[in-house]
Amino acid sequence: MFFTFFGTMIIAGIIGYGSERTGFTRNGYIPSIIICIGGAFLFFMISRMFHVGFGSPGMNAIFSSIGALIIVPTHYRRK
Repeated sequence: MFFTFFGTMIIAGIIGYGSERTGFTRNGYIPSIIICIGGAFLFFMISRMFHVGFGSPGMNAIFSSIGALIIVPTHYRRK
């Protein structure tokens, strides 16, 4: 579980960096990485408590990071 947690955080950081690098989001590098890590951490804890997920821990990290990037910035973005 310990290595799975750190692997999830690393994958989430890479997704956050990659989303900024490709232009998927326009939040800045640090905010996107923080959003991805937060979403992955939340889903990691939920998946451990309730045994839900998308299969492997890596897929859980990828889907939760992308989901957090889609939900958080569009919800709080100024118009």
